[in-house]
Parts: sequence; structure tokens; C-alpha cells
Amino acid sequence: MQAAPTQQTLEPRVDEIMFKDVDQATINGFVGLGVHILGVPLIFLATFIFYELGGFGVAIGILLQVFIGIAWFIMFNSYLIVNPNEGVALQFFGKYAGTVDDEGFHYLLNPLFEKRKISLRIRNFESTKLKVNDVNANPIEIGAVVVWKVVDTAEALFEVENYHDYVQIQSEAALRAMATKYPYDIIEDKDVGGIALSSHQEVIAQELQLSIEARLKRAGIQVLEARISHLAYSQEIAQAMLRRQQASAVVAARSEIVKGAVGMVELALEQLSAKNIIELDEDKKASMVSNLLVVLCSETDTTPIVNTGTLYQ
Repeated sequence: MQAAPTQQTLEPRVDEIMFKDVDQATINGFVGLGVHILGVPLIFLATFIFYELGGFGVAIGILLQVFIGIAWFIMFNSYLIVNPNEGVALQFFGKYAGTVDDEGFHYLLNPLFEKRKISLRIRNFESTKLKVNDVNANPIEIGAVVVWKVVDTAEALFEVENYHDYVQIQSEAALRAMATKYPYDIIEDKDVGGIALSSHQEVIAQELQLSIEARLKRAGIQVLEARISHLAYSQEIAQAMLRRQQASAVVAARSEIVKGAVGMVELALEQLSAKNIIELDEDKKASMVSNLLVVLCSETDTTPIVNTGTLYQ
């Protein structure tokens, strides 16, 4: 028999991640701009020197002018502006070279880098209303709000095809898996003392956050918060479960009423006996207890009946 998958095999392994952010060295963009501007007179100076040599010097001067001119225009690709909370992944002929995430004006040492920008700002994602069965097989509707941000540019761009879709699908998968582990509400005896989706919001939110973050770790995404935004029984059983909850509430209320009424009757009998107000035999005590319980436990106002005779007539 094949063993059931463990929790470790269900979560992505960190050592399988191939791409991690590597800081790419740059220089100040204004320094690079100054060097770039100084290249214009150098081109004309070098060309003039070779032209003065004559002969092959003219040909060399023309080739040098063409070469330096092309390099000078290519250097325009070295300028990089990084906005706040933004990361730029650099590739050199398809190979990942590094990441620049310091905001400001930068000048890249290699003008042939391909730049791919990604936002590192905090984002919200609200899942659709999923229809799942809780641990008691009751169909419920559940939705969640996930607050997340990209913390590793290279992982988000190169480990998954589309990190936006990855966040959506994996968040809904984690929400569906968690909803099947707990009951909607504590109704059945086997659920007493456990965790319910409707009554343990903080515990559920913490577990949901950890579960989603474990799934999104491979994409370089950090989950800041995850909470249930919608929770309800499905329409086909909503009325039945409402009546069940009402019945449970009525039984609980009746139990408290009876408990209080018995205590009041007991206190009344003790005080009557302690103060010697009246001597009651067992029949009179039974009649008094019955009348008091009727008065205290009745849902409507009771109508007193005056007995002008004795208890035994």
C-alpha cells in the first residue's frame, strides 16, 4: 500500500528554488551621464587625430568613429530609474544577472542588460465564493481576503509562469483545504471543544495565512494577512441549519431557565424553613414546587387561582 503524502511533501522545498535575488552593482546615474556626455568630444578628437595621419589613418578613423558612435548610442540602454517599492531583474542574453531594488537613478555597467520591472507594493486579493464541504460534509460557501507582496523579484519572475495567477489559484486551494478540516459551527457532540470556522476567526486566519504562505514561498511572495471575508451555509441547507441552530438555542435557553428556577425554589424552601414561617409537609412542598416551576418556567403570564379551602379538599 502506498503511504499517504506527508505535510512536508505537500509544501514546496526551499532547496528546489533555482532563482534568488542577487544584488547587481551599479553606479550613480548622474556620474554615468557625465561620462556619456564626455564621450562626444572624444569621438571627434579620435577621428581628427587619425584623419591627420592620412592614408590608412583615415580609414581607421572612419571605422573608429562608426564603432564609438554605435557604442555611444548603445550606452543609452544603461540608464535605469527604479521607483519606490520596485525591483528590476536584469538578464544578459537570457541569463539572469542580478536585481536592482534601490530606488533612484542608476547607470548599469553593461548596456546590453534586458530589464524586467516588478512592483514590490502590498496588494489585496479577494477570492471567489467557493462552495465546499466542511468536516461534517455540510455544504458551505467561503471566501477570503489575502494581503500579499513580492519580496523576491527573481523568484516571482522566473520560478512561476504568472505570479498573479499563481497567487489566486494557490490561495483558493489553501482556503478549500482548510475549510474541509473544520466544522462550520459547534453543533454536533464530537465538535464540542474544537475549532469552528464561525467562532474561531483569529485561529482560522492565522492557519490560513501560514498555509497560503507555504504555497506561495516558491514564487517569492510573502503573505501579510489572510482572513475569511464570506462564510455561510449553502442555499440548499441554509433553512434547515437555521432551524437546527434555533432549536439548539431554545434547548440551551430552556436548560438555563430550569436551572435558575430550581435554584429559586430551593432557596424559597430553605428560607421558609429557616424562618419558621410555615410548616410544610411533603405534599405541600410538592404542590409549592410544582406551582413555582410553572410560574418561573412558563413562557406566558400565569393566572393565579385562589384556593378558599384546604389543600386536601
